[in-house]
Amino acid sequence: MRDTLSLIAPAGQLPIGAEWRAVAANQDIVFPFDGSVIAQAPVSDVADSLDALDAAEAARAEVAALTTAQRKSVLTAVQHRLEEHAERLIDLLVLETGKPRVDCQTEVSRTIVTLQATAEEASRVHGETVPLDLQELGRGMIGYYSRKPAGVVIGIAGFNYPLLLASHKLAPAIAAGCPVIIKPAPNTPLATLELVAIVREVLAEHGITAAAVQLVNGAPEVGETLVRDPRAQVVSFTGSAKIGHLIAQQAAPRKALLELGSNTGFIVAADADVDAAVDAVLRGGFYANGQACISVQRIVLERPIAEQFTERLVARMGELVVGDPRDPATNVAPVINAASGERIRAMVDRAVAAGATLLAGGEAPAEGEHAALVRPTVLGGVPADVDVWAEEVFGPVVCLTTVDSIDTAIDLVNASRYGLQAAIYTASLESAFAAIERLEVGGVVVNEIPGFRSDIMPYGGVKDSGIGREGPRYAIEEFTVTRMAMIRPRARG
Repeated sequence: MRDTLSLIAPAGQLPIGAEWRAVAANQDIVFPFDGSVIAQAPVSDVADSLDALDAAEAARAEVAALTTAQRKSVLTAVQHRLEEHAERLIDLLVLETGKPRVDCQTEVSRTIVTLQATAEEASRVHGETVPLDLQELGRGMIGYYSRKPAGVVIGIAGFNYPLLLASHKLAPAIAAGCPVIIKPAPNTPLATLELVAIVREVLAEHGITAAAVQLVNGAPEVGETLVRDPRAQVVSFTGSAKIGHLIAQQAAPRKALLELGSNTGFIVAADADVDAAVDAVLRGGFYANGQACISVQRIVLERPIAEQFTERLVARMGELVVGDPRDPATNVAPVINAASGERIRAMVDRAVAAGATLLAGGEAPAEGEHAALVRPTVLGGVPADVDVWAEEVFGPVVCLTTVDSIDTAIDLVNASRYGLQAAIYTASLESAFAAIERLEVGGVVVNEIPGFRSDIMPYGGVKDSGIGREGPRYAIEEFTVTRMAMIRPRARG
């Protein structure tokens, strides 16, 4: 596969302004499976960020003036171009993220759906009338609001789904009529760079300035320069809660759309289909090497089925194939880097020291295996105050605990600073709706993995899991502002 790695983006250059700019520095991009260097990625500096902001601000009027037909045509053309490049992008994602191939196939297909859905939403950006005559002062007046582009959008994406996360920022920005500057995670910039290269090709074919979509890549100060600048009217960030909170402070008082981490709760009721729930953990706890903010992490079992569930889950852990992410049979591969692997194993060790039982996995990499490898791990009887339960693991680790009722299970899931999505397996409508009404999260999933996400739905969290919503329609709303028109057809005498 490595021999097929080819990039549209010019080597050593970044799309800043309307042109591709040569930069002085490059960094190695490493294949997490074995640590080998797969490519060099250009790295920008603070001056590049300022130049990108200058170009985006200069392009604001042109981008805002694009017709609905132009915006839709651009997005549709990008969708079709991505379809043409799908296999190449899958290969690229496997190499730079180290995710199993099946997960990278899903990422590319979801990215294509996101472009298609956003193109459709571009023709549904509208306002509504307002009955101003509810008050006597407004008698005889006509009121309505429309949605206008907010201005320059900064999109900062995480390393785990670099292509998809960038598309959820870039595509709605185009649909909203906003110039956008994308900053990928430093260790996974290649697929995002390819996406931007494709978009800029399409923009040129439509006679639209390429400065509408730019990309910078580099150290934290490169992103901080973008976020702090008052010309950046909206910052959309996907990543850790710690960095998201810092970005919100830096961007204030301008809008920050934050999709942050979680320690996802998964409730299994006494009346649940236990085999289906076990299958859901195997599917939902270890995909993307566990590096998904809505992967299963905290499993709360009602006591009557706890022993049965635990035995069946442990018995089936061997079904997960650990190996080379390029192999279509692989389910779990090394996480993004050795530091992450060491961090995750340390969390597991602390849980065991605090009284948790290691039921599966947890062993260090064997001789010759990369230090980033974390085998699928199951912990039982996990205390609620250890970090493997209380914080986001972001690795292939699930934790089990047992409670006496659904009410207690809901309370336990809610006893977290996070709240992105949660799930419940149950045959009871009463229990399902109790979870829907009471779980303090952005989304509740019933009888499916908590990692379920349709790319057209409103997606986001509460508490420390973020603010605002993604999904084409909802991101477009975040990237626009209402403009109210208040008209008295005939002036008062």
